[in-house]
Order: sequence, then C-alpha cells, then structure tokens
Amino acid sequence: MRFSLNIPNFGDFADVRTVAQVAVAAEEAGWDGLFVWDHVVHEKYHRRSFGDPWMLLTAAALATSRIRLGTMVTPVARRRPQQLARQVATLDQLSGGRVILGVGLGGPIEDEYGSFGESTDPRVLAERLDEGLDLVTRFWSGEDVTHQGRHFTAREVALLPTPAQRPRVPVWVAGFWPRRAPMRRAARWDGAVPLFTSADHGQAPAAAEYRELVEYVRGQRGDERRGEPFEFVVGGISPADPARARDLIGPLRDAGATWWDERHLIDDEVDRLAPIMRRVEQGPPRL
Repeated sequence: MRFSLNIPNFGDFADVRTVAQVAVAAEEAGWDGLFVWDHVVHEKYHRRSFGDPWMLLTAAALATSRIRLGTMVTPVARRRPQQLARQVATLDQLSGGRVILGVGLGGPIEDEYGSFGESTDPRVLAERLDEGLDLVTRFWSGEDVTHQGRHFTAREVALLPTPAQRPRVPVWVAGFWPRRAPMRRAARWDGAVPLFTSADHGQAPAAAEYRELVEYVRGQRGDERRGEPFEFVVGGISPADPARARDLIGPLRDAGATWWDERHLIDDEVDRLAPIMRRVEQGPPRL
C-alpha cells in the first residue's frame, strides 16, 4: 500500500514556496504522493487566495525527486483539453514521469461553473468530462488529432512533447459512491478515487462498503483487463497511534485499497500550513 497527502490550493497553500516546502518534507518523511486540489473559487463567499495547481505542482516537482505528484481532482469539464494536455505533459517531463492526473466533475458547481456563465447541468458536465478526457489522452500520443465532438474540436493538430510516461500519464477518476456512473467511468481508466455519501472528507468509509465498491469496479473492468495495473484510493485521517492506524487502514487495504490518501476535515484549519505540516513530518501510517 502507498501513502499520499492531500492539500487544498488555497489559503497558505496558494503560495508555490509553501507547497514546495510541503513536498520536500513529505518526501523526506517517506510519503509516496502529494495531491493538490484544483479549484478557482471553491465556495466563493469565502474570499481567499488561490494558486494554480499546475504552478504549485511545478514548484513541488523542482524541489523533489521521488514523490508522485498530481491533482485530486481536476474538473476536465471546465478546462480546454489542449491546454490541460500541454500542462500535464510538461509537468510529467519536468518531474521525470511522476505525474498522476486525478479527474472528476469538480464543485461546488454553482460557484465554480455558474459564476463564470458555464453550464451547471451535471449531464452536460459529464459529457464534457468524458469527451475532454478522451481528447487529452489522444493529444498525449503526439500524433495528429482530428476531432469533431459535441463540445470540443481539433483539426489535424499534434502536441509535442509527449509525457515522459508511456503509454500515458495515469488517470484516476473521482466520484461519490454509491453512485455507479462515476465508478463505471473510473473502470475505463487507471484508478478510482471514491468519496462516500456516508463519510465526510476526512472520514474513512466502512471496510464493507469499500469492498463493495472495489468489487463493482473490478466487475466493470472485466476479465480482459484484470491483469492491468489499477489503483484504488481511500482517504481519511489516520490515528497517530500505530495500532489504531492499523485497525483503521488494515481492513481497507484487505478490501482492495492500494493507496491511503491522508486528508483533513474541511474546517478552519484545512488550508493552514502548521497543522498539516505537523502531520506530514510524522510520516505515513505504519501497517
């Protein structure tokens, strides 16, 4: 099992130097990954500073050599596929092939889409997510791409350089369980990042519920893809006591989780450096 950290791209973490500091501390403490949120306003009635996630991750990549880096998650529906493909490929080249692209619909939808005059219809956003993600991965091939879709167009364009990772950067898909559609989408890619209607952002789900999700996604992937790499992410707050951490995370690992993503309750401290740095320096849970 691998262990990652999850931080917002606002508040103290809007500063690229701060994120680089966190990345260095995480690598030194033995964490395997660092993921940042991808918001433009989050809940807009909270006025605060935001950093562009790709700039933040660039600073993290320049300061480290081992830790995996990515977004959790990028709302592809509000991105131009050509721009997103270029940003991810550039960061993957810079980092020596350490990028993971986490994707989803994003939210809050009214704040992050409606505030800018974009559609807030979840069905339209899901269409843009699927079409945009397919186009991003085609751009990563480095070959000429021609596409005339419902939402996006490309006419004989090739985007170079390609990502360092081949055949492409891993794509992990987020969504709320027990909604099946996001997990069917995840089954077509490289990993699942489920959130749970039964648990808050910093709370781990019950192992039985997580096992149900894993079995569903594996069933959607089918026998022909059973041997291909696929990651199952689970997140929460791990107890400081090693025995209690094992009691919490061990059953989730046994249920199929391959990554533990250390998160925090969405409260007044979620975007503050000091409490999160204390957890970073303690290192990942020991199982």
